Amino acid sequence: MPRIVVDVMPKPEILDPQGKAIAGALPRLGLTGFTGVRQGKRFELTVDGDVTPEVLEQARTAAATVLSNPVIEDVTRVEVIPEA
Repeated sequence: MPRIVVDVMPKPEILDPQGKAIAGALPRLGLTGFTGVRQGKRFELTVDGDVTPEVLEQARTAAATVLSNPVIEDVTRVEVIPEA
């Protein structure tokens, strides 16, 4: 079954305490070279049947109204994942 992926990230002006904690932990684990981390959310919507333009538009609507909080988050991707 095809899937639609929705990625949601905190807006740039919003503090990201989880990302900051991860960024602080990386060097302690010997993983250097990273200047920052932002943590977001990923949703995978499974589609019954073909992904039509209408279904993709419904996914965009869900992303903007249900899967994200538009006050503090941006939807950064709504994309069909090809079946493996």
